[in-house]
Amino acid sequence: MLRRTLIGASATFGLAAPALAQPRHNAAPANRAQPRQPPAPSAPPANSPIGPVDTIARNVVLIDFETGATLLSKGGDERMPPASMSKLMTMYVVFEYIKAGRIRADQLMHVSDNAWRMGGSRMFLERASSVSVDDLSRGVIIQSGNDACVTLAEGISGSERAFVDVMQTMAGNIGLTSSTFRNATGWPDPEHRMTPRDLATLARRVILDHPESYRLYGERSFRWNNITQENRNPMLGRVNGADGLKTGHTEEAGYCLTASVKRGDRRLILVVGGLPTMRARQEESERLVEWGFREFDNVVLFRAADTIDQVPVYLGDSATVPLVGGREVVATVPRGWRETLEAKIHFDAPVPAPVVKGQELGRLDISGRGVPPMTLPLYAGADVDRLGVVSRIPAVIARMIGGGT
Repeated sequence: MLRRTLIGASATFGLAAPALAQPRHNAAPANRAQPRQPPAPSAPPANSPIGPVDTIARNVVLIDFETGATLLSKGGDERMPPASMSKLMTMYVVFEYIKAGRIRADQLMHVSDNAWRMGGSRMFLERASSVSVDDLSRGVIIQSGNDACVTLAEGISGSERAFVDVMQTMAGNIGLTSSTFRNATGWPDPEHRMTPRDLATLARRVILDHPESYRLYGERSFRWNNITQENRNPMLGRVNGADGLKTGHTEEAGYCLTASVKRGDRRLILVVGGLPTMRARQEESERLVEWGFREFDNVVLFRAADTIDQVPVYLGDSATVPLVGGREVVATVPRGWRETLEAKIHFDAPVPAPVVKGQELGRLDISGRGVPPMTLPLYAGADVDRLGVVSRIPAVIARMIGGGT
């Protein structure tokens, strides 16, 4: 396994010096005002690539949407009660069923006695009425209606229990590795658990897989049964670029939020849990998001067609094959710390011919002081055919003389 090390703005092995000096996006500027200082934390701080960050939240994960870099984590892989944030999974199932044509947005669903009797936050559905999937979706997303959740679950799967099985299967399919569902609402249950990281992954999948439906999360209010309820997300209308997703609260979970904030072409996803009050949830969420935009930036390391290195080819009609990223390679780095970034290329050489364009040949490891680590695959940038029998003889002899096998 060969290794190349690219440090800082070195032009060695195809890393263009200007690339590391340029931000990824012409993003709208973050709020530069000094953030409010949080109350003195009663628990250990959150971890970040640039050092500890005090927070009163029990659980925190802050990730960059594009690169997947973790900017902040505190109990990020701890299984916690997600409360109504688990309704993100309920709605992901609904969106998937609509996308697959298994239900329609205008399809009416019956409100059972079981759904009508649900406590907690409600859409205030009328017993035995019929309500469209579209209205029920707003009842879940904007009003956090437990009655709307159960109505959707029963309408899709026949029972909430059967719907939970669908939630669990689909959660595994989209990469939620530590989530266990016992209901469609987030109603307290000792076995109903998610990790902040799974919630961040789920939020990302909602945005990527269902961009049209995701717009519902940014709607500010919804009126049903002559009752208008405001969206409970405290970021909407207060934080520049906030456009979703979902709050949660139970006595055990505390005040929680899964939020997404987009500025220019850059988006951050924040998950916080275990906060003591609604005000603390609002202020702490805003403070941590502003910290993420202020302290980190995205920079382009390589363009899609840039040759990162040349890999020797054995018995090929070309002596080397270009090594490329196959896409624009972007890294999340701390502002003012870009000179510490280190990129290491790993590949086996020589690679035997034939080589097919797009064939994975190695990887790029990105790290450095204060830089969230990333590992990216590298690919062949061209086809290399195998030499004919006669042409291969000199190459085989040369390799044998040179001590190769």
